[in-house]
Amino acid sequence: MSDIAQALIALRPGAKWSVDGNSYGGITWLDAEQSQPTEAEIEAEMARLQANYDAQEYARKRAAEYPPIGDQPEIMRQVDAGELVIQEAEGNEPLPADEPIADAG
Repeated sequence: MSDIAQALIALRPGAKWSVDGNSYGGITWLDAEQSQPTEAEIEAEMARLQANYDAQEYARKRAAEYPPIGDQPEIMRQVDAGELVIQEAEGNEPLPADEPIADAG
């Protein structure tokens, strides 16, 4: 979710401010180098951040359904001088070149 603090951080990185609540009136601007964003700027940034958050809903749901890639056995494939080498991600020795590769399809 997007709030006024996230919008301020995005609009004025490194600026000094405090906010009481989640309204424009609750902002205390402490930065002498950067100007305080307008209420319209903050509202537009909050809308943009919310749209980005909403657009990632699918990814968040999918992430919950699958374990992290580090928890799954990985096989790395690389082409080494024109020869396909299959190796466990943990650093095990490559399979011999004459060993058949199982067809996944």
